[in-house]
Amino acid sequence: MINFNKFYKSFSIISTLLVAISIILLSFKGLNFGIDFKGGTLIELRTQDNQTNVATLRSVFSKINLGDVNIKKFGQDNDYLIKIEKKDTSSNIIELIKEDLTNSIGENFTFRRVENVGPKVSSELLKSGITAILLSLAAMLFYIWIRFEWQFSLGSILALIHDVVITIGAFSLVGFEFNLSIVAAILTIVGYSMNDTVCLLYTSDAADERSSV
Repeated sequence: MINFNKFYKSFSIISTLLVAISIILLSFKGLNFGIDFKGGTLIELRTQDNQTNVATLRSVFSKINLGDVNIKKFGQDNDYLIKIEKKDTSSNIIELIKEDLTNSIGENFTFRRVENVGPKVSSELLKSGITAILLSLAAMLFYIWIRFEWQFSLGSILALIHDVVITIGAFSLVGFEFNLSIVAAILTIVGYSMNDTVCLLYTSDAADERSSV
């Protein structure tokens, strides 16, 4: 059996350093926000063949100067949701995209929807994402406070903040795109971390009850 307690001070120092580095990175470097938060143009594309895939479409759009491009499957097998950084839905841009797609995959596709996501909508999405994370932390803090003791509640929230801050700091360090999918992933981290914490508290509580009998 490994005595992890003897590494308590070392791990505490490492965790503190990682949190501090993450905060510094977020303060000075920031995050590489995706189209969900920066705004851009959204295109819903449907193809009539099974040979076209995400890699093919990404290759076509990479040849056009449109900034960041995010492509993923949407709805049916031949439906794709394309988000581009360029905030321009003018006919010239759309026609240029259609021309390049026609040259690459033929004419067996249709644009079902073309929309512009403005900065106001993107700002609201960012605020909603942050609010979702804060509300989830507050709800968990309240539950542990009522079920156990306030010290456990405070310690659990500090541990969760530790996990979230380091995760977001890692995204800032490597420059990966930060979008709504990442917000959902962070909420998943919060959920799993809290699940482990509550299970540990229940186990500790049960052990105390057995020892007191």
